[in-house]
Amino acid sequence: MTLLFYGASAVALAATLLAITRAHPVHALLYLIVSLLGAAGVMLALGAPFAAMLEIVVYAGAIMVLFVFVVMLLNLGPDAARGEAPWLRPRYWIGPGLLAAALLLQLLAALWTLDAPAGGAEVAPKAVGVLLFGPYLLAVELGSMLLLAGLVSAFHIGRARPARGGGA
Repeated sequence: MTLLFYGASAVALAATLLAITRAHPVHALLYLIVSLLGAAGVMLALGAPFAAMLEIVVYAGAIMVLFVFVVMLLNLGPDAARGEAPWLRPRYWIGPGLLAAALLLQLLAALWTLDAPAGGAEVAPKAVGVLLFGPYLLAVELGSMLLLAGLVSAFHIGRARPARGGGA
């Protein structure tokens, strides 16, 4: 698990730096997704498999899909008129693909050696659910309202406005 920890940390750091330095928002989001997958690998190496799966499902899955949706809805950038075709070129997927492949190889190597995870006891999903919908219910609901407000705001910013003025 030490190899997975250091390898996933290196991939997460590299992907984060590449996400920060990319000028195109979709390219930055691809690297950010790989960075979140690397963070999930670190959590898995530290003995928190449930937290790692939540990281993948919630952040790398749902929230990144929302970010990609908002970026495409806003349709910003110098090549916005050309649509999605330029983003589908293989050269834009090579970097994130190689970093994701490195994470996959590290995960397979960790599973092959079957080292015991470092850390304490595992947390059951039921215990997480009881906490989230018990004492932390208000925080969960406020977070969902914040995401909803961001989505509605992005829709209103990106929608086409009717032309004003003119007479006839």
